[in-house]
This record gives sequence, structure tokens and C-alpha cells, in this order.
Amino acid sequence: MSTRHGLLALLEDGPRHGSRLRAEFAVRTGAARPPDPGRVCAALGALERDGLVAREGVDAAGRVIYALTGAGRAELRDWYTRPVRHTGPSCEERAVRLALAVAAPGVDVREVVEEQRRQVSEELQDYVRQRAEVLARGPERPEEVARLLVLEQRICHAEGESRWLDHCAARLLRLHLADGADGTDGADRIDDADRTDGRGGTDGADDTDGTEGTDGAGTADAAE
Repeated sequence: MSTRHGLLALLEDGPRHGSRLRAEFAVRTGAARPPDPGRVCAALGALERDGLVAREGVDAAGRVIYALTGAGRAELRDWYTRPVRHTGPSCEERAVRLALAVAAPGVDVREVVEEQRRQVSEELQDYVRQRAEVLARGPERPEEVARLLVLEQRICHAEGESRWLDHCAARLLRLHLADGADGTDGADRIDDADRTDGRGGTDGADDTDGTEGTDGAGTADAAE
């Protein structure tokens, strides 16, 4: 989420100072921690420079209060309806790490993949747990619904990463990059690997949380 437009969205509820904006940003987006103070300060300065926010004085603690301007409100409305376009495919750290490990001397690529699978599985289980907690309370307030939507996006993303890592494991076996690592011939394991990369009917996310599966619908039903 753009910090710039996230701040505009929060200011639509009324004037606020930077510290409160940081805290509310974390709550509304489901972030593990508030954005860096310097980042928020820089974003507010840029918004003020562009005429999208204006200062409304200071509070009793000397903190600057910012308010949304008419131009800022118009920019926010446009941002809500403007489609998100990626200029190119994103390359996240897991993909970069695995890509470099393939040609790195002395690195067990299969071990790298397995460690990433373990981490993704733990993240997925945590997101599913958090979603179950939100649903158990019966989300009614906008911020609760917002957190639920963010958690479900993270669940879907983790499920996708899990499937990708399953595919990577199968691909490495077929290319014989991990042959003999456990005392068996890699070719003997290809059939099992194929079943995890989408051709054998096994969803890569099925074994990530030890339940019946972790596709978006399945975990939602389990949580409810």
C-alpha cells in the first residue's frame, strides 16, 4: 500500500498528527508495526508540498496537525478507482535467494527450498489463525473488516508462494540439481515431485497448515 495515499485515506476521517497517523495506519492495514516515523514525516511533507494536505496548527504537545485539502480529497477518490499497474514483474527476496543459490558453489539448493517452504508454512498458519480470531469476534467495524481483507490477501499470497516452492522442488529434481542428496536417485522421486507442482492434482498449499487444505475458500470455511 502506498504510504502517501494511505495517509490521505486516514486524513479523510479528520485532521491528525503524524504519531496518530502511524498508529492508525498499522491498525487499518493489519501491519505488524507502524511505518517508520521518518517515512511518514517525509510523506506528509511531500503531500503538503503538493497541496494535498495542509497544516492546521499544533496540539498541546506541540505536534503538527494535518488536514486533507480539496485537492487531496480528489486525489484520494481517483486513487481508489485507479487500477494498480505493475511496470514489471516483482522479484521478491525468496525468488532472488533461490535464483542465486542455484549457481552458488557449495550450496544445497534443495535445503534452501525446504527452508523457504517451512517459513511460508509458518506464515500461512499464522495468517489463518489471525483470520479465525477476527471471524470469531464477528467483524462489524470498518477497521475489523479491513484487517480481515488484508489477512485474506496475505493468505492467498502465501498459498501461491507455497505452490511455487513446491514447483521449484519438483523442477530441481527433474533437472537433477538435487540428485543423491538423501542417498536416493533423484529420478526415483520425480513422480512424487510431479504430484506437487500442479500436474498430479495436489494443491501445493494443502500441507502447509496440517488441515484439509489452505485454498482461500477452504481456510475461510475452517476459520468460520
